[in-house]
Amino acid sequence: MSSIGKLMKQAAKMQQQMEQIQAQLAARTVEATSGGGAVKVLAKCDGTIAAIKIDPQALNPADAQMVEDMILTAANQALNQAKEISNAEMGKATAGFSLPGLM
Repeated sequence: MSSIGKLMKQAAKMQQQMEQIQAQLAARTVEATSGGGAVKVLAKCDGTIAAIKIDPQALNPADAQMVEDMILTAANQALNQAKEISNAEMGKATAGFSLPGLM
């Protein structure tokens, strides 16, 4: 098989692996908390937020700014964890395959 043929076959295999990994990542979740567990954020490893849970005791109207800050902190932590997992999984699919400008 020619070099181009091997390269095309390898690229097609890598694309299939990446599609499978992306589907798996969409189903995989991570959870982060802030405020001692008052705010919990569940993020999917495809970079989306799946759920936000707030302990009702944290909902004092005078504390709105603090609750907003806790939500932001937990959401960013969850998304960072999800991104790390996604990058690691996608890196496995592209290991050993180097094309300029691919990734």
